Amino acid sequence: MHPTRRKRMIIVLFILAGAGLALGLVLVGLGENVNMFYPPEDVVSGKAPVETNIRAGGMVLEGSWQRDGQTLNNEFVLTDRVDAQFPVRYSGILPDLFREGQGVIVEGQLNARGTFEAERVLAKHDENYMPPELAGMGEAAQE
Repeated sequence: MHPTRRKRMIIVLFILAGAGLALGLVLVGLGENVNMFYPPEDVVSGKAPVETNIRAGGMVLEGSWQRDGQTLNNEFVLTDRVDAQFPVRYSGILPDLFREGQGVIVEGQLNARGTFEAERVLAKHDENYMPPELAGMGEAAQE
């Protein structure tokens, strides 16, 4: 093989190997940061992974919100207003628009006991908005 042709082939192989490595690292990085959404039905049925960062959403069950007066600990139940519901624990200041009977999305981990340990709580921003993931839950309860 001619030395010039061999040199070009080595350069092309290094470029391809570098591009493959870069693509692999990007895919691994994206895979670790994917945060899947699960409705209450999937959380209760066991489809949601345990001890993995996920997003779950539902309606805050009326009468379920309990706040510790000494700390920032909050506990409430998320439901789909049909038959699935699960408890949520959150330590921190809840959004101003957090209310019982309203749709919220929580980010965190589901523990082995079935309690969602939330790191973040997102509440809807006005009375007309419903997160796309929760859009059908309000109508399901009225049927």
